[in-house]
Amino acid sequence: MTERIVVVGFGPVAARLIDELLPAVRSGIVHLTVIGEESEAAYNRVLVADLGVGRTTAAALALADAAALVADGVDVRLGIRVRRVDRARQQVVLTDGSSPGYERLVFATGSRPVIPNLTGLNPAPAAPVLPARVTALRDLRDASKLRAAVAGGKRLVVLGGGVLGLETALAAAEEGATVTVVHNGPHPLGRNIDRGGGAVLAASLRNCGVRVAGNARSVSVETAADGGFSALLLDDGSAIDGELLVLSCGVRPRTELAEGCGLSIGAGIWVDHKLRAHHEPHIFAIGDCAEVRCPDPECMECRTASGPSGLVGPGWRQAEWLADYLTLLGSGAGAEAEALPALPAEQPGVIVLKARGMNVAVAGAVSADPWDEEALTAGAVNGRAPLQVAQWADPGHGRYVKMTTRAGVLEGLVAVGMPRAAAELVQLFERGDELPADRSLLLRLDGPDQAVVAAADPERTVCRCAGVSGTAIAAAASDGCGTVAEVSSATRAGTGCGGCHDDIKAIIEKHYRVAVA
Repeated sequence: MTERIVVVGFGPVAARLIDELLPAVRSGIVHLTVIGEESEAAYNRVLVADLGVGRTTAAALALADAAALVADGVDVRLGIRVRRVDRARQQVVLTDGSSPGYERLVFATGSRPVIPNLTGLNPAPAAPVLPARVTALRDLRDASKLRAAVAGGKRLVVLGGGVLGLETALAAAEEGATVTVVHNGPHPLGRNIDRGGGAVLAASLRNCGVRVAGNARSVSVETAADGGFSALLLDDGSAIDGELLVLSCGVRPRTELAEGCGLSIGAGIWVDHKLRAHHEPHIFAIGDCAEVRCPDPECMECRTASGPSGLVGPGWRQAEWLADYLTLLGSGAGAEAEALPALPAEQPGVIVLKARGMNVAVAGAVSADPWDEEALTAGAVNGRAPLQVAQWADPGHGRYVKMTTRAGVLEGLVAVGMPRAAAELVQLFERGDELPADRSLLLRLDGPDQAVVAAADPERTVCRCAGVSGTAIAAAASDGCGTVAEVSSATRAGTGCGGCHDDIKAIIEKHYRVAVA
């Protein structure tokens, strides 16, 4: 019997699941239905800002080809929403009046942008109403609004100091727009970076041509006579004028469908370590909408879980694991499916911000200061070593490094304006290796005497989103891939956040230099 699988949502994580399920579809093991509310097939949302400033194309962002999927036997339904899920009948009721049935249902609904509760905005989660010239920069239509503003050299106001907001601001400023970032708190990346690194980051943004308004609490949006955005008003009575307002205030998991059919909900849809919804073996959730928090109250991993990561890499790994699991179930190998090792817990994510003249890396716990004795010894119990903090700053040149270690192993890092040190620290953090006893050796990587540095470890992970090593990228170059796009097609490297594109390009160029020589 063919197993009917319905996937609700058609974003990057759903696209990976579908891609991994295609062999089962072609062999007749699975009948797959995909429901996407946008008229386009899956594309890379993380790079929508790059599209908006003219650095890429919609075709380059595409992650799936609807026509090709249909040719392979996938039932692709675009521009359609799910009204509700009928768990009793195992059906999804769609806005076009149809009700496809399922043996397995996968929620891959992702997240939606947070619309701040400001006068002049309607923040209704399901259907926010935004004035003209206000965008949350989430889809292809939003990108076209940004493109028109940047091409016209307009004044942009970016509300929010997170990674996506800063990347948008930097890219737009580089392309000629006048940009102001408005954020609440003393410095950008307030939830991730420490005070010293945040101060250097803010100064670096200004040096890159981005105006920064910190400790600013927005209260309302002012509109012009035509009803479009004209200014962002702050609680101190001041106004920041602009011709496009970009809302970058975070995202919230889309859980309303799951909640409507009675599933357990926290920050996301609660699933166990096999990505199954609580007490519902026929329903699964992956990506931004899924929160791994199993029903076992004794599970220490779940007791300390922090909810959906919001990163594409963990979602892709969930999709790949779930495809294996569902394929085994569809093949009638239920015992083998249950014997699959559970999906490994994700390691703490690394935040990377790259732009012309800007390089930032942040990971782990970085709030403790070198002389904060209480914070350093807080976790030093039962023989556990206390924290140690090494810190170096050169604000005048936009450089800052902080290393938080326990027994010599990194537990957190901040690196601003130190790209080579950042690359080495990120590798050490991800591998759990000890730092050199002389921490200054890492700082010297960015010194003038290190203009030519030793080749990086070829086995290092270059693309963290897709988990692709430098060796795999070099092999793709050897096989004839001469561009980032060709390497991405062959290895999936660079199809996530895009932060590794320069590294991929460097590996390609190195290969062809050697070949020519």
